[in-house]
Amino acid sequence: MSLASMDLDGKSAVVIGGTSGIGRAVSIGLAEAGANVVASAWHRDLVKDISDVIARMGKKTIRCTCDIQDRSSIEHLLARTMERFDKVDILVNCAGRIKRAPTLNFPEHEWNNILDTNLTGTLRACQIFAEVMLARGYGRIVNVASLNSFVALTEVAAYAASKSAVASLTRSLAVEWSKRGVLVNAIAPGVFRTELNADLLDQTPRGKELLMRTPMGRFGRTEELVGAAVFLSSDAASFVTGQVLVVDGGFLASGVNQ
Repeated sequence: MSLASMDLDGKSAVVIGGTSGIGRAVSIGLAEAGANVVASAWHRDLVKDISDVIARMGKKTIRCTCDIQDRSSIEHLLARTMERFDKVDILVNCAGRIKRAPTLNFPEHEWNNILDTNLTGTLRACQIFAEVMLARGYGRIVNVASLNSFVALTEVAAYAASKSAVASLTRSLAVEWSKRGVLVNAIAPGVFRTELNADLLDQTPRGKELLMRTPMGRFGRTEELVGAAVFLSSDAASFVTGQVLVVDGGFLASGVNQ
């Protein structure tokens, strides 16, 4: 397999949750690798912004919002994408939700909301997009898991449960769909600085502990996830399925650091 197999030229990709943070970086990275990219989320202005970025890169795209908690919304996104490109080669599921609070009295409606977004939303998107991939005999699905798929962090039990389940779902779908040409993998990001978590990482004891637990001695940059996403989306990963690729600066390898 040559390095040319990492080239995504002519491929069509959909990134759900692709307008900010990790999802935005992945959307731009897939376009840089040659793919035509539809980056979708629920916020119309953010969809317009990332679509304009992709278009300026010379890649084809469409502007289409999507609510991962609404099956009809995902079906509409698929229909619009098929209308424009007549195929979907790559699906990346980046939409997610987290809330930190003690588990003892964590509201059940908040628990259900997080699982419905992170886990059931991933399942919805996989089901809907896999139907056209399986019919064609080709597809690459990349889900986003987490360090919390493997280890517990205090007071984010709902998020951890959802992301552990995403890792398990990824393996299950790989077992069911790989013989039919649809490979399903996941990326598990370590601690990456984004606009939403910068204050927590830079100004709290929790942030200091997360930094101490990362052997590389720094937090990740969102663009550092692009290589993993492109690899798993490409024909270079033609015999890789059911895997969770950890990109964490050594966090999970770490024991005592001082």
